Amino acid sequence: MNSKNLIQIKQFCLYHEIENTFITELNNYGLIEIIVLEEDEYLQPEQLPTVEKMIRMHFDLKINFEGIDAIYHLLNRIEVLQQNLNAAQNKLRLFEQHETE
Repeated sequence: MNSKNLIQIKQFCLYHEIENTFITELNNYGLIEIIVLEEDEYLQPEQLPTVEKMIRMHFDLKINFEGIDAIYHLLNRIEVLQQNLNAAQNKLRLFEQHETE
């Protein structure tokens, strides 16, 4: 894998003024994936919004890792349910359109 598009964890932590251990703990809880290349650790760019939300939860709201884990999984579940609801509403609209024709 090419590190060109990856975010180096050391630089990310310096920018956000956090310890590298925070990212390691998120990885230990299975909330993010750390990629190791040539002894350096990286994050995928798609993970940045999630990691930044978790940073705010932990440091601004004082939520521990167990709480972040629970919140993350609940938010993901809500997102899936919302997608299912949208799909059902779209099917209902199509059904209603065919009924009026």
